[in-house]
Amino acid sequence: MKAIVLKEFGSAENLQIAEIPTPEIAGNEVLIQVKAFGINPLDAHVRAIPDWWKLVSGSAVTEPYVILGWDVSGVVTKVGKAVTRFKEGDAVYGLIRFLGAGNGYAEYVSAPETDLSLKPDNISFEEAAAATMAVQTAWVSLVHYGKIKKGDKVVITGASGGVGHYAVQIAKNFGAYVVAVSSGENKDWVLSLGADEYIDYKTQNFEEIIKDADLVHDAVWSEDETHLARSLNALKPGGTLLSLMVFPSVDFIKAAKEQKNITVVRANLSDTPDKQADIEAINALLSAGKIKSHVSQVFPMEDTYKAHLQIETHSTVGKLVVVP
Repeated sequence: MKAIVLKEFGSAENLQIAEIPTPEIAGNEVLIQVKAFGINPLDAHVRAIPDWWKLVSGSAVTEPYVILGWDVSGVVTKVGKAVTRFKEGDAVYGLIRFLGAGNGYAEYVSAPETDLSLKPDNISFEEAAAATMAVQTAWVSLVHYGKIKKGDKVVITGASGGVGHYAVQIAKNFGAYVVAVSSGENKDWVLSLGADEYIDYKTQNFEEIIKDADLVHDAVWSEDETHLARSLNALKPGGTLLSLMVFPSVDFIKAAKEQKNITVVRANLSDTPDKQADIEAINALLSAGKIKSHVSQVFPMEDTYKAHLQIETHSTVGKLVVVP
């Protein structure tokens, strides 16, 4: 089968197409013929930095290459002896082996049945592959860390991005009042997702307009605490700041608590009390058409490196998907 392999960490051009053996499956796994796989900012980070591969995969490199990718959709072609939820021919999708080595950038991939859902009939394979890591990240942030509820005022920065556009829709489904922050050219589209208010970060400072938010879901790609400080200013006393990119320091967290009784957390996708329940809840919303994936670009497999170059701009609207 064909796969996109990484023989050396570094630039996007290091991603190369190669012929490798089709994977075997364990008793609790299925073999999937991949119809689409998603590209995330994390993928590019892991590709470039060996220590991030160790962190995400949980292991050092033991093969002459690694295969990235955790977001997949496709058709089941083989089932393990212990599999009870799926059969050959089922259309499925999921975030596979995260944390771990997903190996999703390939024509075929093995996956534990617990990581998968049946693909809703009303969405394409491309939309399904998009709706995995990004939507689960938004869900864990808002639902588990933020404990979002009806009537909350929620500011979502990076609202037109992969995680952000799902966060807008999730928040609206919980009955929140959503303030979306993004660039002006995406205003009409983000408002169509359900946002109640829109702030163009290029011409306005959201923290000067909003002072009474219950939650700020901060999905802007930044490693600077001064950016997080802006989000603190938009929160009312007792609010919660959900940081998806910046790792806030102990001193930053302590000061926010002391000064405004604000809870600051680094939202971590892998920290969820019931991953299967999350998957089922998200799948139900997708099936009902209450959450939709926006796929802005679809790349052929040989252009996977181009998808990485685009995701590294940190200006991608919605999601990027590759089709084998």
